Amino acid sequence: MSHLPILPVLIPFLTAGLLLATHGMAMGFKRAVSSASVVALVVVSILLLIESGDGLIRAYRLGDWPAPFGIALVADRLAALMVTLTAMLAAAVLISALSGTDSQGRHFHVFLHLQIAGLNGAFLTGDLFNLFVFFEILLLASYALLVHGGGLPRTRAGLAYVVLNLAGSALFLIALGLTYGTLGTLNMADLALVLPMVASGDQALVRTTLALLAAVFVLKAALLPLGFWLPHVYTAAALPVAVLFVIMTKVGIYALLRVSTIGFVTAPFTADLLQPWLAWLALGTIALGSIGTLAATRLSVAVANIVMISSGTLLLGVAAGSVTAYAAMLYYLVNTTVVTAGLFLLADRVSRQRGAVADVFEKGPRIAGILATGGAYLILAVAASGVPPLSGFLGKIMVMQSLQETSTAVGAWAAMLLSGFVVALVLARAASTFFWEPGRADKQAPTPEPVRQISSNTGSTETALLGMIACALVITLGAAPISAYTRATADQLATPAGYVEAVLGDSSAIRRERRP
Repeated sequence: MSHLPILPVLIPFLTAGLLLATHGMAMGFKRAVSSASVVALVVVSILLLIESGDGLIRAYRLGDWPAPFGIALVADRLAALMVTLTAMLAAAVLISALSGTDSQGRHFHVFLHLQIAGLNGAFLTGDLFNLFVFFEILLLASYALLVHGGGLPRTRAGLAYVVLNLAGSALFLIALGLTYGTLGTLNMADLALVLPMVASGDQALVRTTLALLAAVFVLKAALLPLGFWLPHVYTAAALPVAVLFVIMTKVGIYALLRVSTIGFVTAPFTADLLQPWLAWLALGTIALGSIGTLAATRLSVAVANIVMISSGTLLLGVAAGSVTAYAAMLYYLVNTTVVTAGLFLLADRVSRQRGAVADVFEKGPRIAGILATGGAYLILAVAASGVPPLSGFLGKIMVMQSLQETSTAVGAWAAMLLSGFVVALVLARAASTFFWEPGRADKQAPTPEPVRQISSNTGSTETALLGMIACALVITLGAAPISAYTRATADQLATPAGYVEAVLGDSSAIRRERRP
């Protein structure tokens, strides 16, 4: 049996424990341990991606306890893709943080690896309760990373973020209790077996229970009207930390996609659970993100709102429920994750170069290496706005084509085209301010005040930024094989029988408790 499925969780967990046990060691030691762990994680995630490419679904049963009673990790194409994206972002965050962000507070590396473990666990688990556990791990780590470096803005954002997620966690726990009480299982694969057998008298309660689960997931995905927290939280955090936060909204989207394709579609009374409200709220999320982008006065705020736009676009694919839509949204997910992470890194570089003016859309000091920075900005801006010929354009075209037969096709096309225009307009305005109009127009101190004094050392940030740009170009040049992989992933999602068989084996041998 291959042990690859557990390594993306085990490596960061062990690293966090080692760093916590040696917290008194020098920063150089912590950085070396953290770097070695991330390198190992990248290698393991790539190996898992290659292994999952054969189409086989691998279930890793901890303690060799059979599902649905034991804990199972499941590695398929989708899980491997998400773990690989997490490893890429983790490498970018770590490299960028070496510029001094990691020394702004205590235990940065410990919480970084705990969050990585929580993210990978959420992508690999085959059980709803363990999904809750991994959610809590990544959220607890994100609380600490959000306030890393201190400052009143981060404290305020942290308090609001904690309260919101505590409410979400409580709702999640209630939904899990109701799910187990009504269905007798929390195993995702087992949902496909027990949902079709629910008695007609219990169907309304089960439908309500699963709707509560969906509400938790869309809260994590920042869907309207639950997404107002995202821009405030992402821009309050240190910008290297915000890079890893980019994939946190994808956890909610992933969980909703996973549960809906395995469980919801198997029973007639839950097959339409996401219809039609998810598509319309996704359109509202795109509109809200577009308004926020248009009103942004800082590059980091604009990027945070672009993340919200991408969440709405991805949820349109989930709502469509077709193989074509799943394939398109997954390609778009890869692109938007890499590009928005790169834009946060670019905002960090601009902030360090411009001093007190930071990334505000107003005149400031000339940026060092303006040609290189401007070239990087151009590539990421084109990819983010969906302008040809980069991967953002390809991803949006795929999503738009996949939504042609849906009832919200007109609204979806209008929303995606208008949001792309808004993003292009705002990023063009920012480029004009940063690169064409250097030098302050007056001698007054800038109105916005940075959260902390930012070091001017940008070497490691530049390295991380180059990595994200290289990935964005690879996504464009490798559009054919990547889209083929996402198509195969979508086909795998559309045939949940393979997932169920891999996790449960011979379902007739499962001895269930008798329920009154």
